[in-house]
Amino acid sequence: MHVVFIEPLFPANQKQFVRGLHRAGARISALGERPKEALDDDLRAWLLHYEQVPTVVDPGILVDRVGWIGRRFSVDRLEATVESHVLPAAQAREALGIPGTSARTAWLCRDKPSMKEVLRQGGVPTAASVGSGSPEEIHAFASETGYPLVVKPRSAAGASGTHRVDTLEELDARLAEAGVGHGGEVAVEEFVEGHEAFYDTITIGGQVAHEFISHYYPNVLEAMRSRWISPQLVTTNRVETAPGYQEVRAMGATVNELLDLQTSATHMEWFIGARGLRFSEIGCRPPGVRTWDLYSAANEIDLYHEWAMAVCFGRLAQKPSRRYAAGMVALRPDRDGTIRGVEGAEEIQRRFGEWILDAHLPPPGTPTQPVEAGYLANAWVRMRHPDYDQLRSMLDTVGEVMQVRAG
Repeated sequence: MHVVFIEPLFPANQKQFVRGLHRAGARISALGERPKEALDDDLRAWLLHYEQVPTVVDPGILVDRVGWIGRRFSVDRLEATVESHVLPAAQAREALGIPGTSARTAWLCRDKPSMKEVLRQGGVPTAASVGSGSPEEIHAFASETGYPLVVKPRSAAGASGTHRVDTLEELDARLAEAGVGHGGEVAVEEFVEGHEAFYDTITIGGQVAHEFISHYYPNVLEAMRSRWISPQLVTTNRVETAPGYQEVRAMGATVNELLDLQTSATHMEWFIGARGLRFSEIGCRPPGVRTWDLYSAANEIDLYHEWAMAVCFGRLAQKPSRRYAAGMVALRPDRDGTIRGVEGAEEIQRRFGEWILDAHLPPPGTPTQPVEAGYLANAWVRMRHPDYDQLRSMLDTVGEVMQVRAG
């Protein structure tokens, strides 16, 4: 089994997918935007061939270079795990006759308005939405739907470029920023009230093989806009036992079927509120924020190896133990500038040390990153515990006790 993997160097955890493929016994070639000298010793040992290319998001370049590799070593799979890489990889895959996620599926998972239209037609409850470059069409949608609304790029990943608007004036300001009316397009959606969470899978031949459910505290839009919040991401070990999750799992299976997701990692966001369960969006890729590390630690498996076994051989190696819930809490500096220190780390280690998986506490002098840079931008702590509610309480305590001081 020879797999060509797209971009093994960035972001940093891309290396883990290569490691998983190597552990599964695959021969691995890779294309990336960085020079070969940037490969570390592990990647040099694992890769059969590495080639630097100008960009990994141009399907023409991928076709040319994967075709060249295929004339020397027959290519069985072409895999990508980063949101912006998935569609060009699928287009190259189809051009070269390599099995895997189709270009249609990859496009539907990238273009949010088209995705939602297909799912609404299939009976999946989702927010009203429109994708358009016409201010008049968007105004008509806003008038019919009402405020608040969410404005985002048509191909947004996570909360990147996503904004809540509460008035026509705010809407027009966001449309102007995006160049709507001058060639730019956006997705505009009904704002869904409720708790935000996500359902992640590895599917094999269209069937869910591994599944995980995680929660945001608070919802992402709020977490990415408020410095004082120490947001949490927590995965449950009650997937099969909590009755409320059955509807989520059924929705996930329906979404996978309607979008024709075959053998792939998936990441599906959902909301639950007064109007019931609502689909938000899905990507045919793993979740970000190194969430697979939490799944692996919580379930005593190597999920990168599980993914590799799925894409290479159509089977799994292990079942998840569900022994632990696991989560992370992001710690924001109290201001922009440079980090002066982290208070409370010794107390947290003393109280919860046996449950701490790892932590990132930047040393004094490190420049801060903005709040909107994400959960891993500054400091964070990751933990696990057999009881989900106890884990949540411990993460709350970490967010209260540990303070990142900057100046």
